[in-house]
This record gives sequence, C-alpha cells and structure tokens, in this order.
Amino acid sequence: MAGNNVLSLLGWTFLPNLATGWVQSIYYGLTIRAGDPKPAPNSPRYVQHRRRIHILVVSLYLLYTIYEADYELRRASDYYAELGVSFSASERDIKSRFRRLAALHHPDKLMSAGGTSEDADFFIHLKTAADTLTDPARRFAYERFGPDVVSWKHCVTIRDFVTRGVQVLVPYYGLAAIAMYVLGLLGYLEWGRYWRWLTLIVLCVFELHTITRPTFPRFLGNLINPFLTHFTSHPPYLPFQVISLARKLSITLYIAFSQIGPLLQQQSVKPGEASEKALRQSLDRLEQTARSMDVDATRLMELEMAPFAGDPEVINSMRTKLKEWLVQNTIRADPMVKDALGKSFQKRRVDAPAGAKGNR
Repeated sequence: MAGNNVLSLLGWTFLPNLATGWVQSIYYGLTIRAGDPKPAPNSPRYVQHRRRIHILVVSLYLLYTIYEADYELRRASDYYAELGVSFSASERDIKSRFRRLAALHHPDKLMSAGGTSEDADFFIHLKTAADTLTDPARRFAYERFGPDVVSWKHCVTIRDFVTRGVQVLVPYYGLAAIAMYVLGLLGYLEWGRYWRWLTLIVLCVFELHTITRPTFPRFLGNLINPFLTHFTSHPPYLPFQVISLARKLSITLYIAFSQIGPLLQQQSVKPGEASEKALRQSLDRLEQTARSMDVDATRLMELEMAPFAGDPEVINSMRTKLKEWLVQNTIRADPMVKDALGKSFQKRRVDAPAGAKGNR
C-alpha cells in the first residue's frame, strides 16, 4: 500500500511535468509556422503557455486516475456479480443461484473432466460468497467494508462488525490528519489548506454515515445506481466501493490542490495588479530604510554632542550648525545640483577680475 502511494506521488510530480514539455512542443509545432520564431524559454508568453498547458495536463491526469480507480473496482468485482444476483436478492434466491453454480463448478465434476486447482479455488470462492450473503450480519458488513470481513474473527452481530470497522476507520483518518498537519508545518500544503481539511472531514463523516446506516446511502440507492443501471453498462456500486472510490478521489484532490492551485492563483493576478503590488512592496522597503537611517543619524548626533552635555546653549548652537551642514552637504552632493554648478562655472568669464560676479 505504501509503495503504491509513493509511486503515485512520483507519478504526480514527474509525469505531468514531462508531459507538459511534450504537449507544449507539439502545440508550438502545430500553431507556429515553419521559420517563425518560437517564444523564448522563461519569456512571459512562454510561461503563460506552459502554465495553461500544465493545468490541462494535470486535469486530464486527474480524470484518468479516477477512471483507473473505477476500473480497478470493476475488475475486482463483488460477490453479487460473481453469483449473478441483484443487491436486493433474498436469502432463498442466493442459495438457489449457488446450487446452480455448484452443479457447474463443483471440483469433483471438474476434476473428472480434467479440471485444475484454479477451478477448485473458484468454487471455494463462490461458496464463501454465498455463505457471506446468506448471513444477514456478514452481508451487512460485506456491503460496507468489503471482502476483508471474511477474515474478521469473533464478529457475529452487526454491532460487532461495525465496532471492528470503526476501529479500522479511526487510525486511517487519524494518521491522515497527522500527516496533513505535519506537512502543513513544513510548508508543503500552503495553498488550499482549508479545502484539504474540509475534504478530509466531509469524507470521514460520509464514511461514518455509510457504515452505520441500515440501508444504502440515498444518493447511491436513489440516484447513482439507478442511473448506471438504466443508462449505462456500468455495474452498480456497493457502499464499500463508493468509499474506496471516494478515498482515492480525495488523495487525487489533495495532489491536484498542490499542482493546479498555485497556477490558478498566479493566473488570477493581472499584470497591472502585480506591478502595483511590487511597487507597493518597494515603497514599504524604502520607508523602512529611511526610518532606519533617521534613527542612525539621530544616534550619531547624540554621540557627537555627548561631550557638551549640560550646556544647553552650546548644544543648541551645535545642533543648528550640524543641521545646516547636513543640508548643505546633501544639496551639494546631489547630482542635479553638481551639474547646475558645473554649467554655471563654465559660463563665468575667464578674464574677470577677482571678486567679479556675473557671466558673459
């Protein structure tokens, strides 16, 4: 299980980026005529195209993972489909159907006709399915927890199965919450943190509701399964299959938040807003620098006048002269003032006597 999750994460981080480069190359090959220059890497146009293509690739990969999870559920099948009975079949219907299948797949009959050990295993599987569905408590548990209930020991009543199922459920969501919290502290789940926690809580409540209700959830029994039965060839879902699909979908959503969320946030910021934000940040940094320089200048003035402490007249006189010196020095050091003075000196008369004023 852990290995599959690691491979899935590697697929999400590596395959979409690789596919984005391929799709972008194909896109430029189809939309740009031969001889025309392509957008340079890291240029605004190139980055915009790559962001949009990456969003498209990740979205398609998201849909594929959902299809893959559904395909795995259909390939695994369920006891009802293997016995060929409906979800509403009675105990009598299940036993009757099993007797017919036993007449076709009984090991004694198949061995005499050259059968293999796989045929005997299949018959044992059918026997397990029939025994599970003819026991009300085990049937209830199977519909909500899947074939794992066959190996649950010391469970006889529905209450026993539900208690055992909750004991499996709590560690799953507990570890998921701890993992999300730790990853959030490390800075890996900054975007969409609220929606991640909301998805986890909704999924946990949905699963608790599904495993404790005496009947199928309404949306499953009254909406999804009737639609699949009447309009598609897709087999109807059991509650444990919907729970498994929802868990897979939640993991896919978490990764999609990390992949698509920041890109959508960048796309929603207009260039004018981005430049205005950058200007505002620069002004804030300039204001902080000015304040720091003002504090440093005040501290230096206090150090310079420290020897004259206790003499107000000298301090006031020095403060006034220091201010005049700072102003004059600042003005003279200004490039525009220097340029004006230079032009003025160039216009002075070369043959003017000492002390003369004016220019040519």
